[in-house]
Amino acid sequence: MAQKRYLALGLDQPGGKLPLFDRNGAGIDRKTVESCIAKGWAEPWFANPTKPDWLVCKLTPAGYAVLGKPAPAGEGAA
Repeated sequence: MAQKRYLALGLDQPGGKLPLFDRNGAGIDRKTVESCIAKGWAEPWFANPTKPDWLVCKLTPAGYAVLGKPAPAGEGAA
């Protein structure tokens, strides 16, 4: 599932930051990002002033849970 592959990229990142690009340098499909947001697995983190069309997101507690991982302390309630 594309969503889980995308979410897994944030597991080792500070604050659960999700990347804009995959490990091969290809852009993450916006539909994948939007699907994860709609399911509550990711949430927009901040607006990028230099690239306003980029959707910078982070994992939510539900996103960690769908991956079978606990959310780090301070990441909110599930």
